[in-house]
Amino acid sequence: MAEEDVLRIKGRELNRLYVLKQVGERKLTQKQAGVLLGLTDRQVRRLVKRLLEEGERGICHRGRGRCSNRRICPKLKRRVLGLYQRFYGGFGPTLAAEKLAERDGVLISKETLRRWLGQQRVSYPRRKRRAYRSWRQRRGHCGELVQMDGSHHDWLEERAAGCVLMGYVDDATGRVYARFYDYEGVYPAMDSFRRYIVRYGVPQAVYADRHSTYQSPAKGRLEQELEGKRPMSQFERCLDEIGVQLIPAYSPQAKGRIERLFGTFQDRLVKEMRLEGIASLEGANRFLEGYLPIYNRRFSVAAAKSLDLHRPPCGKRELDRIFCLKVERAVRNDWTVAYKGKRYQIKEKIGVQKITVEEGLDGSIQLSYRGKRFGYQEILARPTLPSPPKGSRPRPPRPSADHPWRDFEFGKNQKKELIQTR
Repeated sequence: MAEEDVLRIKGRELNRLYVLKQVGERKLTQKQAGVLLGLTDRQVRRLVKRLLEEGERGICHRGRGRCSNRRICPKLKRRVLGLYQRFYGGFGPTLAAEKLAERDGVLISKETLRRWLGQQRVSYPRRKRRAYRSWRQRRGHCGELVQMDGSHHDWLEERAAGCVLMGYVDDATGRVYARFYDYEGVYPAMDSFRRYIVRYGVPQAVYADRHSTYQSPAKGRLEQELEGKRPMSQFERCLDEIGVQLIPAYSPQAKGRIERLFGTFQDRLVKEMRLEGIASLEGANRFLEGYLPIYNRRFSVAAAKSLDLHRPPCGKRELDRIFCLKVERAVRNDWTVAYKGKRYQIKEKIGVQKITVEEGLDGSIQLSYRGKRFGYQEILARPTLPSPPKGSRPRPPRPSADHPWRDFEFGKNQKKELIQTR
């Protein structure tokens, strides 16, 4: 028998060959061999006959070395690899297989594509191995807990300026809401959360990290500590006024659902927008309006309990009063208030020393005290004092020659006391 034929007999076939040789030498019966090999005695007789006629090569499967009858056409394989290199470079096999079916009408399994890419040695992103973390059970009701965070990433791949994705994930269902902003701060947090509650309702609690936007890092004053209070950020104050509990996360793994969402979006969403040619922040937000419903229908799950704990939101005016910056400013003797380098004149007499300045998300300004708003007028031109003409300012008088200042010396009194003691 040729050497390459011997090398083709491996694993189970070696064991089968040894047992069949024992049958040929009449050391085992056909039934005993069938029990050892898990075959019927009829199959054992057939294999023994092939072994006698063809030798050890007769043990090998008849289809070995031949192309499968169910193999994919080589032309289709070349087309798929060409499309991948042209349009889907950097895509993982799963996403690339979905896009091939959706955009090109080519139905191919992700594992077949993965094998083809490996054969051609085409590199693609692979998941990193993650450390072990214990699994936390989902909340039972929709709206019971919502995880939120902002993701800094090159979402538009240098086709436009950098932006941040503010994302929200319902813990019970995995339903996603997201919107792009220029930065992660108090205004994007307020605007995105307001849009969320207008669409879905007010959740019971929000799970966020300890970013200064969500939780104030300042230390409380003594009177606040005695009252059991602590400083709150503007966003935390909004949640408190609307009746939402803010739960801080002390590690990224604690809010793993939103972190995994960003990992998925940084792969899938970036490539989806690349295929659509999105090159602006406004275009990206319009794309999300159509993309998120499709994503939620595919990946969200049913909550364990059917009751939705989202509360209906209040009216637009009340939302405007809640989602705004509120800062206390002192009322001056001329009934004016200074804020961000501007001066505002209060139109009525009020008997308070401090007033609250409310700056809305649209930049509008309101002055209020304990919920009551006051009319005001911005002072556009402030009077300035005329500057004295050059050279008219009198010079300070020069001290005389016998002035005590001229006889001043550091340590002079200590020297006198030392001489007197001697």
